[in-house]
Amino acid sequence: MKQEKISALQLLYVIVGFQIGNTFVFGLGGGAKQDAWIVILVSMLGGFILMFVYTKLSNYYPNDTLIQMIPKIIGKFLAFPFILIYIGYFTYLAARACRDFAEILAASMLVKTPMVVVIGSFMILIVYCFRGGVESFGRMGEAVIPFYLMSLSIIWVLLLTVREFDIQQLTPILGNGLKPIMNEVFPMVLTFPFGEAIIITMFFPYLNKMNKKRIVGMTAIFLTGMIMTVNLIMVLSVLGPEIYKKDFFPLLTAARMVSIADFLERFDALVILTMLAGVFFKIGGWTFGSAVGIAQLFKLKQNRSVFLGMGMIITPLSLLIAPNQIRHNEIGLDFFTLYFHIPLQILFPLLLLCIAFFRNKLQTKKNTNTLKK
Repeated sequence: MKQEKISALQLLYVIVGFQIGNTFVFGLGGGAKQDAWIVILVSMLGGFILMFVYTKLSNYYPNDTLIQMIPKIIGKFLAFPFILIYIGYFTYLAARACRDFAEILAASMLVKTPMVVVIGSFMILIVYCFRGGVESFGRMGEAVIPFYLMSLSIIWVLLLTVREFDIQQLTPILGNGLKPIMNEVFPMVLTFPFGEAIIITMFFPYLNKMNKKRIVGMTAIFLTGMIMTVNLIMVLSVLGPEIYKKDFFPLLTAARMVSIADFLERFDALVILTMLAGVFFKIGGWTFGSAVGIAQLFKLKQNRSVFLGMGMIITPLSLLIAPNQIRHNEIGLDFFTLYFHIPLQILFPLLLLCIAFFRNKLQTKKNTNTLKK
């Protein structure tokens, strides 16, 4: 069967959309108060290191996804539980992203619409997209993300018109020292959104120019970091650090403060529409990872039918993972980050890279000795 391919630019758009996704709506780095924007920049540096690990690992196994690499590195027997964990991890994160999206809609626009209708409709759209293969997903990125970034820019310009906007709310810079910043960087912001870029290892084999892996990955990290930094600066300048820290969805709150001539208001709808585009790539990326992982684990000849099954799993799972928004956030921040994000985004990939490095060295040495003989 012919392997589907996407271009480097399409993959870049997909990963940037995936990383920003629903992230820009939340109050990342709130514990650092007015230095929250510095948290993003420091986390971005950690994101570069993680992306180096992911791309280096992929260079050792250029035609394999993460799921296919693991058995080749640690053996089939040890690999099986880790593969199941990663598939479950991708599936759960797809469900979390669905729940985030539904909670924000329920709190802002579709107050009386049942969550199952919102999530189910969105999953139907994603499954339909993937029925056309990864190429359709890549073309969606190419078509949607430029307008997504344009909409974000419009939101930032509108925030400049808010009467309470004051860039001085970002001062004093480093007024509380480095400790609050580092506490926010690790483990929270490093793993969300930058560590989530591990999903790129599931897309690399579909890239039409393999030599573009690292530049695509690093550029995605850089663009995500810059977009998030500008967004935080704008929101902090409107709300101030205290409100920003306590608000569930600070960008929505800031957008509601926009009022032009007491006539043009309720620009929070633009934020929701922008988030709709981003969440599509967030949920789509995790769904793609879990569906492809299942297809490769069970050696299925095609994975398009798997996406339908994933849609039927992710929709009810998103409703069952937590009884309310507060508990949903607590599970994500206090439990999932510590016991899943850190091991699966950082520790295990580093271990795989170390083993792959030594295996490659031994294989090279063995080949050299064979040639000498």
